Amino acid sequence: MAPGAAQPRPAATVILIQGTRDGFELLMVRRNPEARFMAGHWVFPGGAVDPRDGTGQAGLRAAAARELREEAGIKLDHGGELVAYARWITPERAPIRFDTWFYLARAPHGQQPSVDGAEVVAARWLTPGRALELHASGTLELAFPTRKQLEQLAAYASAEQLIAHARERADDIRPLMPVITARGEIVLPQQAADGSV
Repeated sequence: MAPGAAQPRPAATVILIQGTRDGFELLMVRRNPEARFMAGHWVFPGGAVDPRDGTGQAGLRAAAARELREEAGIKLDHGGELVAYARWITPERAPIRFDTWFYLARAPHGQQPSVDGAEVVAARWLTPGRALELHASGTLELAFPTRKQLEQLAAYASAEQLIAHARERADDIRPLMPVITARGEIVLPQQAADGSV
Protein backbone atom coordinates (compact mmCIF):
# COMPACT_ATOMS: atom_id res chain seq x y z
CA MET A 1 0.00 0.00 0.00
CA ALA A 2 1.30 3.44 -0.92
CA PRO A 3 2.39 5.74 1.93
CA GLY A 4 -0.54 7.85 3.13
CA ALA A 5 -3.18 5.72 1.40
CA ALA A 6 -6.34 5.05 3.43
CA GLN A 7 -6.76 1.49 4.70
CA PRO A 8 -9.60 -0.21 2.76
CA ARG A 9 -12.50 -1.49 4.87
CA PRO A 10 -13.82 -5.01 4.24
CA ALA A 11 -17.15 -4.93 2.39
CA ALA A 12 -19.50 -7.29 0.59
CA THR A 13 -22.06 -6.99 -2.18
CA VAL A 14 -24.76 -9.23 -3.63
CA ILE A 15 -25.36 -9.52 -7.36
CA LEU A 16 -28.93 -10.81 -7.11
CA ILE A 17 -30.10 -12.72 -10.17
CA GLN A 18 -33.54 -13.64 -11.43
CA GLY A 19 -33.98 -15.76 -14.52
CA THR A 20 -36.20 -14.59 -17.36
CA ARG A 21 -37.49 -16.27 -20.50
CA ASP A 22 -34.73 -14.62 -22.52
CA GLY A 23 -31.88 -14.71 -20.00
CA PHE A 24 -31.59 -13.04 -16.62
CA GLU A 25 -31.87 -9.73 -14.81
CA LEU A 26 -29.90 -8.25 -11.93
CA LEU A 27 -31.17 -6.19 -9.02
CA MET A 28 -29.61 -2.74 -8.97
CA VAL A 29 -30.22 -0.01 -6.40
CA ARG A 30 -29.58 3.72 -6.56
CA ARG A 31 -27.51 5.17 -3.76
CA ASN A 32 -28.80 8.29 -2.05
CA PRO A 33 -27.62 11.38 -3.99
CA GLU A 34 -26.62 12.87 -0.61
CA ALA A 35 -24.34 9.95 0.31
CA ARG A 36 -20.63 10.54 0.94
CA PHE A 37 -19.57 7.58 -1.21
CA MET A 38 -20.81 6.99 -4.78
CA ALA A 39 -23.71 9.41 -4.38
CA GLY A 40 -26.48 8.77 -6.91
CA HIS A 41 -24.75 5.77 -8.47
CA TRP A 42 -26.59 2.58 -9.37
CA VAL A 43 -24.92 -0.35 -7.64
CA PHE A 44 -25.53 -3.88 -6.41
CA PRO A 45 -26.78 -3.94 -2.79
CA GLY A 46 -23.94 -4.10 -0.30
CA GLY A 47 -21.79 -2.31 2.22
CA ALA A 48 -19.10 -2.51 4.87
CA VAL A 49 -18.68 -5.49 7.16
CA ASP A 50 -19.93 -4.83 10.70
CA PRO A 51 -18.01 -6.38 13.62
CA ARG A 52 -21.18 -8.32 14.46
CA ASP A 53 -21.05 -9.99 11.04
CA GLY A 54 -17.86 -11.83 11.95
CA THR A 55 -14.57 -12.20 10.11
CA GLY A 56 -13.21 -13.94 7.04
CA GLN A 57 -15.52 -15.36 4.39
CA ALA A 58 -18.24 -16.11 6.95
CA GLY A 59 -18.30 -12.46 8.01
CA LEU A 60 -18.27 -11.22 4.42
CA ARG A 61 -21.19 -13.47 3.49
CA ALA A 62 -23.13 -12.43 6.58
CA ALA A 63 -22.54 -8.77 5.68
CA ALA A 64 -23.67 -9.36 2.08
CA ALA A 65 -26.93 -10.97 3.21
CA ARG A 66 -27.54 -8.29 5.87
CA GLU A 67 -26.95 -5.41 3.45
CA LEU A 68 -29.27 -6.97 0.88
CA ARG A 69 -31.97 -7.20 3.56
CA GLU A 70 -31.38 -3.67 4.89
CA GLU A 71 -31.08 -1.86 1.57
CA ALA A 72 -33.48 -3.79 -0.65
CA GLY A 73 -35.79 -5.60 1.77
CA ILE A 74 -34.88 -9.02 0.38
CA LYS A 75 -34.05 -11.88 2.71
CA LEU A 76 -32.10 -14.75 1.26
CA ASP A 77 -33.56 -18.19 1.85
CA HIS A 78 -32.07 -20.08 4.76
CA GLY A 79 -28.92 -21.63 3.42
CA GLY A 80 -29.22 -19.61 0.21
CA GLU A 81 -26.00 -19.94 -1.71
CA LEU A 82 -23.69 -16.95 -2.12
CA VAL A 83 -21.17 -17.75 -4.85
CA ALA A 84 -18.00 -15.67 -4.78
CA TYR A 85 -17.64 -13.85 -8.10
CA ALA A 86 -15.15 -10.98 -7.85
CA ARG A 87 -13.12 -8.82 -5.50
CA TRP A 88 -12.36 -5.14 -6.09
CA ILE A 89 -10.31 -2.75 -3.98
CA THR A 90 -10.87 1.00 -4.24
CA PRO A 91 -7.87 2.84 -5.79
CA GLU A 92 -5.17 4.00 -3.37
CA ARG A 93 -5.71 7.65 -4.30
CA ALA A 94 -9.37 7.55 -3.21
CA PRO A 95 -10.15 9.14 0.19
CA ILE A 96 -12.71 6.43 1.10
CA ARG A 97 -11.66 2.87 0.32
CA PHE A 98 -13.24 -0.57 0.44
CA ASP A 99 -12.01 -4.10 -0.18
CA THR A 100 -15.23 -5.51 -1.61
CA TRP A 101 -16.19 -9.09 -2.36
CA PHE A 102 -19.02 -9.58 -4.86
CA TYR A 103 -21.26 -12.64 -4.50
CA LEU A 104 -23.86 -14.08 -6.87
CA ALA A 105 -27.19 -15.23 -5.44
CA ARG A 106 -30.48 -16.33 -6.90
CA ALA A 107 -33.44 -14.10 -6.04
CA PRO A 108 -35.73 -15.78 -3.49
CA HIS A 109 -39.08 -16.71 -4.99
CA GLY A 110 -41.90 -14.24 -4.37
CA GLN A 111 -39.86 -11.41 -2.85
CA GLN A 112 -39.82 -7.96 -4.39
CA PRO A 113 -37.32 -5.20 -3.57
CA SER A 114 -38.31 -2.50 -1.11
CA VAL A 115 -35.64 0.17 -0.64
CA ASP A 116 -34.80 1.63 2.75
CA GLY A 117 -35.10 5.25 1.50
CA ALA A 118 -31.95 6.22 3.41
CA GLU A 119 -28.92 4.51 1.92
CA VAL A 120 -30.71 3.67 -1.32
CA VAL A 121 -33.65 5.47 -2.89
CA ALA A 122 -34.69 3.28 -5.84
CA ALA A 123 -34.39 -0.26 -7.15
CA ARG A 124 -34.94 -1.95 -10.47
CA TRP A 125 -34.30 -5.22 -12.30
CA LEU A 126 -32.13 -4.82 -15.40
CA THR A 127 -30.33 -7.10 -17.81
CA PRO A 128 -26.60 -6.35 -17.93
CA GLY A 129 -26.98 -5.15 -21.51
CA ARG A 130 -29.84 -2.79 -20.67
CA ALA A 131 -27.93 -1.31 -17.72
CA LEU A 132 -24.96 -0.62 -19.99
CA GLU A 133 -27.24 0.96 -22.62
CA LEU A 134 -28.78 3.27 -20.03
CA HIS A 135 -25.33 4.18 -18.75
CA ALA A 136 -24.15 4.99 -22.27
CA SER A 137 -27.18 7.25 -22.76
CA GLY A 138 -26.38 9.12 -19.54
CA THR A 139 -29.47 8.02 -17.60
CA LEU A 140 -27.86 5.44 -15.28
CA GLU A 141 -24.75 6.46 -13.36
CA LEU A 142 -22.37 3.56 -12.80
CA ALA A 143 -19.07 3.32 -10.95
CA PHE A 144 -16.13 1.84 -12.85
CA PRO A 145 -16.15 -1.60 -11.11
CA THR A 146 -19.92 -1.95 -11.59
CA ARG A 147 -19.65 -1.12 -15.29
CA LYS A 148 -16.77 -3.54 -15.82
CA GLN A 149 -18.65 -6.33 -14.09
CA LEU A 150 -21.80 -5.65 -16.11
CA GLU A 151 -19.69 -5.97 -19.26
CA GLN A 152 -18.51 -9.40 -18.06
CA LEU A 153 -21.99 -10.51 -16.96
CA ALA A 154 -23.47 -9.58 -20.35
CA ALA A 155 -21.52 -12.44 -21.93
CA TYR A 156 -23.64 -15.10 -20.19
CA ALA A 157 -26.81 -16.45 -21.76
CA SER A 158 -28.52 -17.60 -18.56
CA ALA A 159 -28.38 -17.45 -14.79
CA GLU A 160 -27.47 -21.15 -14.73
CA GLN A 161 -24.49 -20.62 -17.04
CA LEU A 162 -23.28 -17.66 -15.01
CA ILE A 163 -23.52 -19.37 -11.62
CA ALA A 164 -21.94 -22.59 -12.91
CA HIS A 165 -18.96 -20.65 -14.26
CA ALA A 166 -18.62 -18.70 -11.02
CA ARG A 167 -18.62 -21.90 -8.97
CA GLU A 168 -15.77 -23.29 -11.08
CA ARG A 169 -13.54 -20.32 -10.35
CA ALA A 170 -14.72 -19.33 -6.85
CA ASP A 171 -11.48 -20.52 -5.25
CA ASP A 172 -9.29 -18.55 -7.65
CA ILE A 173 -10.56 -14.99 -7.26
CA ARG A 174 -7.82 -12.40 -7.45
CA PRO A 175 -8.33 -8.86 -6.17
CA LEU A 176 -8.40 -6.05 -8.70
CA MET A 177 -7.49 -2.48 -7.85
CA PRO A 178 -8.08 0.19 -10.51
CA VAL A 179 -5.52 2.92 -11.08
CA ILE A 180 -6.76 6.49 -11.43
CA THR A 181 -5.29 8.18 -14.51
CA ALA A 182 -5.93 11.47 -16.30
CA ARG A 183 -8.49 9.63 -18.46
CA GLY A 184 -10.28 7.95 -15.55
CA GLU A 185 -9.93 4.55 -13.92
CA ILE A 186 -8.25 1.57 -15.55
CA VAL A 187 -7.29 -1.92 -14.49
CA LEU A 188 -3.86 -2.84 -15.77
CA PRO A 189 -3.42 -6.34 -17.28
CA GLN A 190 -2.86 -8.99 -14.59
CA GLN A 191 -2.88 -6.30 -11.91
CA ALA A 192 -3.81 -7.59 -8.49
CA ALA A 193 -3.67 -6.04 -5.06
CA ASP A 194 -1.82 -7.79 -2.29
CA GLY A 195 -3.62 -8.95 0.85
CA SER A 196 -6.19 -11.47 1.87
CA VAL A 197 -9.34 -11.65 3.94
